[in-house]
Amino acid sequence: MRQLPLAMRLRERADFDSFVAGVNVAAVEQLRACARGAGRGAYWLSGPPGSGKSHLLQAVCTLAVATSGEGEGEGEGDGERGTALYLPLSQLLELGPLALADWQPVGVLALDELQAVIGRRDWEHALFALYRDAEERGATLIVAASAPPGWLPFSLPDLASRFSAAMLLTLRALDETDQRTALQLRARARGLTLPDDAALYLQRRFRRDLPTLCGLLDAMDSAALQAQRRLTVPFIREVLGPPFPAAE
Repeated sequence: MRQLPLAMRLRERADFDSFVAGVNVAAVEQLRACARGAGRGAYWLSGPPGSGKSHLLQAVCTLAVATSGEGEGEGEGDGERGTALYLPLSQLLELGPLALADWQPVGVLALDELQAVIGRRDWEHALFALYRDAEERGATLIVAASAPPGWLPFSLPDLASRFSAAMLLTLRALDETDQRTALQLRARARGLTLPDDAALYLQRRFRRDLPTLCGLLDAMDSAALQAQRRLTVPFIREVLGPPFPAAE
């Protein structure tokens, strides 16, 4: 089997324990079950930017490998238990659709940012071949995109039909309380404490989408380490300067 390029390696901390599900508990539990081998077939994960699609796909792969020794042994046509592959398609565009070939056998296939290749006929043919191969082997195929399959401009009706029949899992953005919990969890993973008032300050003074807030936290992580300072509101104001316009 081919080696994964560096850009396709899983992020540290991209596991289920570091994900705050909030209103998305049902979708997260379904993905956890897939990772443990309880559900085979095709799954389509959609949600707005920052809802955690990439994190969850990588969490599935991490758990699938970690639990490879559990349960029953391999069955004929089941693919290889404990093998998992995460492919962020936007990073593979320059490699062409051959990037989707020759990944047999893999038990769990996780394809991210599917909207990057939908509408490109050569990529869709490669996706269709990958889909059929996974189906024949009894592998699990999980794809993530910015929208449900019916909203994307497929050029191959057969591929659109296949993905329309997949189990649809929809993520919603976290509310403010769960968002603060996610920020505090991310801070603890870095050995930092983010008090409630500091997390609330970030939400009130900067754009309230999770990727932006996590990026700000990452910037403060380095500054706090260098200055040996706690993540207080005055320190945040000192490091980040004037806030961006707050989200409506």
